[in-house]
Amino acid sequence: MLAKRIIPCLDVKDGRTVKGVNFVDLRDAGDPVELAWQYSEQGADELVFLDITATHEKRKTTIDLVKAVARQVNIPFTIGGGINEMRDAEILLNSGADKISINSAAVRNPQLIDDLAKAFGTQFVVVAVDTRLVDGKNYVHLRGGRDKTDIETENWIKEAESRGAGEILLTSMDHDGTKNGFDNGLLKKINDTINIPLIASGGAGNQQHFVDTFQQANVDAALAASVFHYGEILIPDLKETLRKNGIVVR
Repeated sequence: MLAKRIIPCLDVKDGRTVKGVNFVDLRDAGDPVELAWQYSEQGADELVFLDITATHEKRKTTIDLVKAVARQVNIPFTIGGGINEMRDAEILLNSGADKISINSAAVRNPQLIDDLAKAFGTQFVVVAVDTRLVDGKNYVHLRGGRDKTDIETENWIKEAESRGAGEILLTSMDHDGTKNGFDNGLLKKINDTINIPLIASGGAGNQQHFVDTFQQANVDAALAASVFHYGEILIPDLKETLRKNGIVVR
């Protein structure tokens, strides 16, 4: 059995780590490079950095961040935010990122998934999906959750997989920052229909929530932010809890 992964997520804005609730009300959570080093030392399996206000002018800031993180940590890390074309991905991978995450750009131009997978390999391409329940159906949302699309989440994830996505990072906006647990019903539904790894995101509040998502939805990895940033859950303690519940971790 493949070991389940624990992934701290660092939302970066203007060079600082921030965290909000349901994608709004952001507050400072520290220096991203320092946090990355701490998580690497604690035993995190991977890291995800999302430049949540990325524009081309800030791309240089992101490159500097990637280089600094690559020097500090020895675990894989994914970078996302503002990747709109092949050149963006190439620069970030060459700067030291292990994977790139695309979200809005992939929805606007699905061919980007094919092109990235072909150029760099599917294992480098993470498709992030922000989803929200509207009138009983889950729809893909773009631009940090600000724009609803007419695309149903399940259909989009299947298309992303068929185009060469190596992994799906699924964030439930309804659960994000609430600390009430992951959206295990949706995660299981999605996981049962795809053959690539699924990362659960949105809603972690305690260690039991991680146990639940691995047991109920059988996701490959679980991602969280504030519970790690503010020391509410320590990764060694979490892994011990998972082991006690029969969940294989590194």
